[in-house]
Amino acid sequence: MAVDRSEKMEALVLVAARKLEIREEPVPKLDESEVLVEVGAVGVCGSELGGFLGVNALRQPPLIMGHEAAGKIAGTSGGILADGSRPVAGCEITFNPLITCGQCPLCLSGKTSLCTKRRLIGVHQPGAFAQFVAVPTRQCWPIPLGVSLVTASLTEPVACGIRAVNMADMDGTDLLWIIGAGPIGISCLAVALNSGVEYAVVSDVSPERLAIAESWGATKTMNPMEVGVEEFWKAHFGELPSRVIDAVGSQGVRAEAIRTVRPGGRIVLVGLHDEAALLPCNQIVRNEISVQGSFGYTQADFRLALEKLEEGVIRVGEGWLELRSLSEGQDVFEELVESRSKSTKIVFELGHAE
Repeated sequence: MAVDRSEKMEALVLVAARKLEIREEPVPKLDESEVLVEVGAVGVCGSELGGFLGVNALRQPPLIMGHEAAGKIAGTSGGILADGSRPVAGCEITFNPLITCGQCPLCLSGKTSLCTKRRLIGVHQPGAFAQFVAVPTRQCWPIPLGVSLVTASLTEPVACGIRAVNMADMDGTDLLWIIGAGPIGISCLAVALNSGVEYAVVSDVSPERLAIAESWGATKTMNPMEVGVEEFWKAHFGELPSRVIDAVGSQGVRAEAIRTVRPGGRIVLVGLHDEAALLPCNQIVRNEISVQGSFGYTQADFRLALEKLEEGVIRVGEGWLELRSLSEGQDVFEELVESRSKSTKIVFELGHAE
């Protein structure tokens, strides 16, 4: 597909705190070794809610957000795709939005998500809440046959779940507690069960999300507003969890995880809700609790996430995902920040009718 770079495109633009507008923006110009992606589906990430609310230091208006996306190649300036193939117009791809230098010691050691020069599409450059987005060719992965653009747009959050589960360092004997049944938490559940974890408890304050977690195979679900957490674990399992994945990131949740995990246990922090938290550090010391951060994903995690989606590990069509149009962006973000949405995940499908 030939695209005239002088043309305009429709984009959902963050113009001020709590204000999104559909605007005409220039079609992105390609730098060397980039592809122009015609966006077909793009998910709303929890981190973008902070940008919408004006409390995210990285997402400053005016900005086109959106980093969980899939679409078709509409143009190219060269380069090689992530799987080693050449970009071809019309090829369906999803892309790793975390751009790294590939040359620093962290990148060379495989810890690419920690690259000190990392940049994120939708934060440091225009993102995919638009008809077109420019992406480095090497960040793009061809979508397997039979995988829809909507499904492929979930690769990024699933990759976050894969990394968090890897950081938890579990085997089949561990008792896992996943805090938060949002997209990352539910991805962690699916990946953990697929990797052989036998006992996985999911907690959330939303009955709808807990019902989804239960349908996905959670051993038990729990609403911490209705039951005592420690009492719940002792009543159902006779012991406390050995592994905790916090997919929320609030101060209260982090402290509860430390108070609840068994001595010698491990907590993986993946949620980014609160910037800082006052934690019971003496308990960490006395119980030799490991607290591990998990940020983003590597290219290997991203590739594995796409494979898991192809295998059907993440069940897309079971009522937890809602498709909306880009023109509904303001309403969608208001619904999410006010907790009025009953959906676990909202994906903008370009061309989707209201």
